[in-house]
Amino acid sequence: MSRFRWHRILGLAILPALVPAAQAQQQFTPRIGYVYPAGGRQGAAFEVTIGGQYLDGNAHAYVSGAGVRATVVEYFKPLTQQQAGTLRDKMKELQDRKLAWFMDSGKRNGRTGSQPSTRPAWTAEDEKMLAEIRQRLSTFNRNANPAIAETVTLQVTVDPGAEPGQREIRLATPIGLTNPVLFCVGQLPEFSKKAARYTNELGRFTDLRNRNEPRTGTTQAETGITLPAVVNGQIMPGAVDRFRFKARKGERVVVAASARELIPYLPDAVPGWFQPTLALYDANGNELAYADHYHFHPDPVLYCEIPKDGEYVVEIRDCIYRGREDFVYRIALGELPYVTSIFPLGGQAGAQTTVEVRGWNLPVARLTMDGKDKTPGIYPFSVRKGEQVSNCVPFAVDTLPECLEQEPNTHPGSAQPVTLPIIVNGRIDRPGDWDVFRFEGRAGNEVVAEVYARRLDSPLDSVLKLTDANGRQLAINDDHEDKGSGLNTHHADSWLCATLPADGTYYLHLGDTQHKGGPEYGYRLRISPPRPDFELRVVPSSINVRGGATVPITVYALREDGFSGEISLALKGAPSGFTLSGGRVPAQQDQVRLTLTVPPTPTKEPLSLSLEGRAMIQGRSVVRPAVPAEDMMQAFAYRHLVPAKDLKVAVSGRWMSRTAVRILSETPVRIPAGGTARVQVGVPTSTFLGEVQIELSEPPEGIDIQKVSPSRQGTEIVLHSDAAKVKPGLKGNLIFNAFTERSPASGDDKAKAVKRRIPLGTLPAIPFEVVAK
Repeated sequence: MSRFRWHRILGLAILPALVPAAQAQQQFTPRIGYVYPAGGRQGAAFEVTIGGQYLDGNAHAYVSGAGVRATVVEYFKPLTQQQAGTLRDKMKELQDRKLAWFMDSGKRNGRTGSQPSTRPAWTAEDEKMLAEIRQRLSTFNRNANPAIAETVTLQVTVDPGAEPGQREIRLATPIGLTNPVLFCVGQLPEFSKKAARYTNELGRFTDLRNRNEPRTGTTQAETGITLPAVVNGQIMPGAVDRFRFKARKGERVVVAASARELIPYLPDAVPGWFQPTLALYDANGNELAYADHYHFHPDPVLYCEIPKDGEYVVEIRDCIYRGREDFVYRIALGELPYVTSIFPLGGQAGAQTTVEVRGWNLPVARLTMDGKDKTPGIYPFSVRKGEQVSNCVPFAVDTLPECLEQEPNTHPGSAQPVTLPIIVNGRIDRPGDWDVFRFEGRAGNEVVAEVYARRLDSPLDSVLKLTDANGRQLAINDDHEDKGSGLNTHHADSWLCATLPADGTYYLHLGDTQHKGGPEYGYRLRISPPRPDFELRVVPSSINVRGGATVPITVYALREDGFSGEISLALKGAPSGFTLSGGRVPAQQDQVRLTLTVPPTPTKEPLSLSLEGRAMIQGRSVVRPAVPAEDMMQAFAYRHLVPAKDLKVAVSGRWMSRTAVRILSETPVRIPAGGTARVQVGVPTSTFLGEVQIELSEPPEGIDIQKVSPSRQGTEIVLHSDAAKVKPGLKGNLIFNAFTERSPASGDDKAKAVKRRIPLGTLPAIPFEVVAK
């Protein structure tokens, strides 16, 4: 960060809109690490434990959608090392006093005429205090992970008519709103292990009773599990959880685990999520089925036709015996309808598509998907069997003409002719299969070929090749990253773009790079001229800000088919007083940091906001929503944009002044490459907070603050650009933070030398452009 300090005569010149920009937002943002259990049944009431950090205070719980209510009933914060040390000292003092008192009492009882003790009497209150300290120390865990050490207990009630499916749960604390975490509303009876808590007296985690018992044994944790059901649990270090149930011969039992689905990424664990394994055993301990994944999904699914009446055990553990409170799982068991694949993977908007359905315990083999009133996008597809609804699989809708792949088309000599633009719905039917398509093209035309398979839950790992009539390869692609697919860590879908060199016949070859295939290896292949477009993601999905303040947010532009133009950003239907500054994604750039300024009045409940982006593409105005997302880290290194359902804003507190900062200079501010530019900021002055520093927040490399000084209109900031690091044409936003530093109140000169940094706030984003000098 580039920063500068100015004298107290300017005081907090920038502060009327700055001071309330929450220190909590920058340093102590409340965060949820896990929710356990991660769901419940319609019509049920139950306790839920939330583990996280900075959750203290008078918290409130919010669940997206209707029909679910949650009330906070308890909060627990573990001891710090210092607190534990203080309590140990106090406990030792009490123990020594207790021992001395009873020794004195024994001596007095043994001697006639002894003098009364001068020591304070040991009382019932002393005994109570000693017991309370022991109990408090029993919860101290030196190795506890701070990110999930605090817990909040909720009482959750799900209405009988609540819509089943995935929700999001957040907590609102005095310092802000947490990130959202998945919470499921189900239809089946649910069984839950008691929430795991570390107990220092035992030196282990509690409620691991069925950790290592024989597979043929019976424990209290296994009793009462009847199918169909959902089982909830947490895997702790080295633990193996087993659940016993009865089944009859011929039952087609599905066992489907949800773990990575519940918590997509763990920042401090490799491979970055809880990787469960499932096994099914008979009463004699014989393994009937095992899975450690399902297709390319980390969450495993088992299917077994029960061989005879009797008892069976399902087992779940981490693949390498890791564990922690946030290794949360849900297992659905029973003769459940489960869709393993569909074909085709999508259909045309406005048309009806007959879909072939494969899976287990399905009542039908075909269903009709109605594309009426559907805009292009991906929609959930499921099958209903009586009152039960199957798992959801994605179904794509597009506006282009569609056709089915037709065999044989393995070689150019048997290539299937297609007319562009077209979407081909096909399958790699067998290992080693190739599908080849022939089309006519003209010199200079651009052609895009794109596979949708992995993004539609197909296991296909596609590869695309474009050749001319002589077999000469013009383009090839294996994997193409789609940052909009935030849950994929292997971007296995292919995309290529080529300019045709001459009039004539061309061939597009599609295969599986791992030489696999089968009925479930479906795909949608788009062959068309480029369709420039974009998607947007806005981060974070929970915004915390003080009334009247400004807070930075980030918008990512996911550009498609070569679109590189500028995208203007705006709030959609926002309440009065909410303002975006710097609302544009510059041409050729994939992200921008901008700011949101909120009205001074706090809100009682978090508000939902919507952003949208607008761009001119091929002479028409295109508008796309900005999907809220969480920027999540995987395994210490990788980052993913994971979509959320809502963009929530919590406005708390109120700033002392309603006078807003005004950017007086013309924007965008033009900074000569290798030169300087001046920015005038209109603010009132103040002297009560002393020396204030100002810095650039995450500026482009080569742009910094050269000077800050008072001016007639308020404050002047001089910006400098390094010609060796920035080139003309660079655009974006500059975001300034203000803070002050304070010495401790102690009179110790050494202590005063260590100053504490106090964030004061953020200016509205200032657009800039680097120009030629």
